[in-house]
Amino acid sequence: MSTGMYQSPMEVAVYQLHNFSISFFSSLLGGDVVSVKLDNSASGASVVAIDNKIEQAMDLVKNHLMYAVREEVEVLKEQIKELLEKNSQLERENSLLKTLASPEQLEKFQSRLPVEVLCPEEQSPGVAAPAQHSGASAV
Repeated sequence: MSTGMYQSPMEVAVYQLHNFSISFFSSLLGGDVVSVKLDNSASGASVVAIDNKIEQAMDLVKNHLMYAVREEVEVLKEQIKELLEKNSQLERENSLLKTLASPEQLEKFQSRLPVEVLCPEEQSPGVAAPAQHSGASAV
């Protein structure tokens, strides 16, 4: 549609902004592009109608994003729960192994550990001890 039928630059700008907004939100939501003709006699009402359509589209996008964020938060909460359970299980296993190990085995094991792991209190505050990882991935 041509912008030639509009009398003022403001009407042309509103028409172009409307078409950009509608096509942007339509493409974002996977819908068809909606075209609305602006009537010179009711340009004020058309601007309000356009504003309302843009606001509705923005609300729809916001709702979709909020739903996606909530869903991702639930997934992350579940992963945190699983990791906490695994950590607790490994700590219990570690305690059991320490109680069952002989003093010679413990001494041999501790001689292989880096100094930072044996004496974490000597590190400056705010510096965490390096994490010991097995080959498994946390994700």
